[in-house]
Amino acid sequence: MIEIKVNLKSEPKKSYKIVIENGITNRIPKDLKKMKLGNKYAIITDSKVCKLYGFSFARFLRNNNIECEIFSFPEGEKSKNLKTIETLTTKMIEKKFDRKDAIITLGGGVAGDAAGFLSSIYMRGIPYIHLPTTLLSMVDSAIGGKTGVDLPDGKNLLGTFHQPKAVFIDPNYLKTLPKTQIRNGLAEIIKCGVIKDKNLFETIEKNLSKILFLEPKIMNKIIEQSVTIKAQVVEKDEKENGERMILNYGHTYGHIIEKLSGYKLLHGYAISIGMVLANRLAVEKKLLNKKTADRIRNLLSKVELPIATMKIPTLKDLVSDKKKHGDTINFILPTQIGKAIIFTEKL
Repeated sequence: MIEIKVNLKSEPKKSYKIVIENGITNRIPKDLKKMKLGNKYAIITDSKVCKLYGFSFARFLRNNNIECEIFSFPEGEKSKNLKTIETLTTKMIEKKFDRKDAIITLGGGVAGDAAGFLSSIYMRGIPYIHLPTTLLSMVDSAIGGKTGVDLPDGKNLLGTFHQPKAVFIDPNYLKTLPKTQIRNGLAEIIKCGVIKDKNLFETIEKNLSKILFLEPKIMNKIIEQSVTIKAQVVEKDEKENGERMILNYGHTYGHIIEKLSGYKLLHGYAISIGMVLANRLAVEKKLLNKKTADRIRNLLSKVELPIATMKIPTLKDLVSDKKKHGDTINFILPTQIGKAIIFTEKL
């Protein structure tokens, strides 16, 4: 078992643990009874995960004397909107959930972002825990307390910073993921390596075949390294006023690429293209040498992530992005593998 603590110095009471262990799902009833977060729990998931794990998980909790209800919504990014939040809220009210209850998010990034947002506003805020089921959510969206939904104008334009009470990462869920979803999560792990940890980047380079075959030892290692990086950044800058912006490497372009695809392109796939475009900008600005940019591009290509797009977003396309401030926008640009800076460009 690996336990990582997110110590929020500004608000110590909001600090929480991230536990990584194969089969940890079986321990959750014991942890819930110890934590005493809610009298009953709303398990919020999407329609696909509900069929795969949701019903059996709810039954498992009930068999261990944990009162719960399961609520699902149609899978996919297009469900990450206010209509879904309203529908879930109505269902929870019908089942008489109140301020002494709590939420369990079960699923990938869409479920985690939407359910986390609902948790932050339901009855003016109730506790929640994350139980991520995709590699992307395990290493990224389940950690750090960012919640939100999309608007037609852009991704995550409505949201809150609302930290979970715990994150339970069970790599066993990865066994049912298609390879596209493994690659989707690997994009965010590669991102972590580029901005903060050369050793993580090289571990992926040297062990790619083992990673794609989900060899448990190496998977747990790269998940732990990625989670540790994000936890350390969040500790220093919970609400993205400074250093936490570094985690947006590839995202300034990537979010627009997602939007232009009608959200048909997976998040990690869009971020992969976004990283290549950010690297191109870094080379143009003489912040990164081309050899290093090519090395990053080559690893993304070996993972079989996309590295090009038919329509390259212009600065005008970026005006609705949250990283815009007045007439400037922030890009995260690597200067070498393991280090990146915040670069401000005028629109």
